[in-house]
Parts: sequence; C-alpha cells; structure tokens
Amino acid sequence: MTGYADGFVIPIRKTKITAYRRMAAKAAAVWRDHGALDYKECVGDDLSPQFGLPFPRGIKAKPGETVVFSWITYKSRRHRDQVNARVMKDPRLAEMCDPKNSPFDTKRMLYGGFKVIASS
Repeated sequence: MTGYADGFVIPIRKTKITAYRRMAAKAAAVWRDHGALDYKECVGDDLSPQFGLPFPRGIKAKPGETVVFSWITYKSRRHRDQVNARVMKDPRLAEMCDPKNSPFDTKRMLYGGFKVIASS
C-alpha cells in the first residue's frame, strides 16, 4: 500500500464558516497546483455519535463552534515534503496565513502526517 496524507482538525466559530470556505478553496488550489493528489475540507454536520468521542468534545470546541476535518493526499511522504516545500514558497499562501485575519485559531489546530494503510 502506498500513499500519504496530511490530516488536520480545527474548531471554528460557526459565524466564520463562510470566510473559512473561501480560504479553503484558495488553499485547495495552491496545494493542487503544486502536486497534491486530493484536498478535502469538511465542516461538521453529524457530530453527536452514539459511540466514540465526538469531535467537538475531543478538540474542546466552545459554544458557537463546530469542527472542520480535512486531509490532503500525496503519492508518498517524500512527495508530500516536496509539495509542501513548494506550497510554503507560494505567495498565495502568505496572503492567507496572517493570524490576525484567520477565520480560526491556528494554535488549536490538530495536525499530522499519516501513512495510508487502506484505500479503495
């Protein structure tokens, strides 16, 4: 099995979802332009499961917040590192990364790189 994914989860104020959606669409274009295979950003819809730990509780979402669950896929970790190196130099990303204008608190983002172990 090959493949690699960067995954992240963020809490976001429900009133900021529209602004986040615009930023996510721009970010998706940047990552895809630099070679990412796929880019997904998903906003919470059914976050009260009958089993497991609900995302909002796990990330300590505050009242008025929901959760964004996202992933970006690559051919391999090496490919991910190459794509991200190009992305970090892209001026479009710099425009989106000003913490004063961000629709979410970057300090509360969960992030990691993952080896793909199953895929269909």
